[in-house]
Amino acid sequence: MDFLSSNSFLMLEKSLGYLWTKQAAIADNISNAETPGYQEKVVTFEESLKGRLLQASKGAAPVKSMRQVLEGTPFSVTEQTVQTRMDDNGVNVTAQAAEAIRNAYQMRYVMSSINTDLAILNAAIKGQ
Repeated sequence: MDFLSSNSFLMLEKSLGYLWTKQAAIADNISNAETPGYQEKVVTFEESLKGRLLQASKGAAPVKSMRQVLEGTPFSVTEQTVQTRMDDNGVNVTAQAAEAIRNAYQMRYVMSSINTDLAILNAAIKGQ
């Protein structure tokens, strides 16, 4: 099996893309914290991926189906309509800053996993 196109590596790639999109949404939220009427952006991926993976696992060729699900599941950026202030702005800067830090740690963990996998592949290529 080609290591770089395996389902686990593809999942790491999709996770990093999701976390990157989420970090961009958090940055937008924080930068628009003083904009009247701005509603907080939320990025979702896990819920739709979980449902699609469960459905694919029940099919005739689950490994092939799961790969198609991983490749075809998009990130969803939606506005969360929560009014936290009188000017209809729905951004809680403290919560967004904490989420940005949490998201950065998750990105670091995913990058570490990718680097570990690539280091193993590099060692195998070099014959070490």
